[in-house]
Amino acid sequence: MHIAWATDIHLNFLNEQKREGFFHSISARNPDAVFITGDIAEAPSLRFHLQEMVDSIQKPLYFVLGNHDYYHGSISSIRNEINALCETNQHLTYLCGNQVIELTKNTAVVGHDGWGDGRLGNVEHTPVRLNDFRLIEELTGLEYTKLIDKLRELGDESASAIQQTLATALDSYEHVIFLTHVPPFKEACWYEGQVGSDDWLPFFTCKAVGEVLLELMQHRPSNQLTVLCGHTHHEGTSQILSGLRVLTGSAKYGAPHVHDVLEID
Repeated sequence: MHIAWATDIHLNFLNEQKREGFFHSISARNPDAVFITGDIAEAPSLRFHLQEMVDSIQKPLYFVLGNHDYYHGSISSIRNEINALCETNQHLTYLCGNQVIELTKNTAVVGHDGWGDGRLGNVEHTPVRLNDFRLIEELTGLEYTKLIDKLRELGDESASAIQQTLATALDSYEHVIFLTHVPPFKEACWYEGQVGSDDWLPFFTCKAVGEVLLELMQHRPSNQLTVLCGHTHHEGTSQILSGLRVLTGSAKYGAPHVHDVLEID
């Protein structure tokens, strides 16, 4: 089985011709399915772009959402809207933590958005402030300590959502692929070939999810867990444990591309 993987495609930055070109580049790889690890568009156009994409490629599309997908909207309303969309389209699957989807007899896919949860790096003194904090309803207008509390709540939500689902998948399949948007480890937060700086780590890593992955894999030496993520726009591979590997995909605003085609046994 061959699966095309892209991340941080930001379709809202493209005109129709460029979007069609990107969709054609996916179809030209002749994949059996497509993975997208978040930042597909922004809230007002997300539904349209997902539908447009799957109509063009005509392949199963498995995806999680990234922080940009909630811009000019709210987390709860967008998740409800996209879940409703997926119910009406058999080729669209929003991975929100409760599905184990078989790809082959040996491999399954699981996913959840993830969130920069303010637990790693220089959270107390970082000068970094993301557009998230003024463009996502749940994060807007919060005093900084309350904002960090909310980010940690979102990170904990992701960790809780996947814990049992991933355990179930690992008990049933030799290899599990986990899609998420935010790198779950400091070592996977790539920027120009190096780990991102302490000022950026609080908002570009999800420590809560990473802890769940470590807990699950430390006692499963016969399993393989491959994590696919994005968010940083820079590529890298991190071998966290012998059976736990994290791939962070590259991206560029205005020029989405297929980061890799995965061969699944």
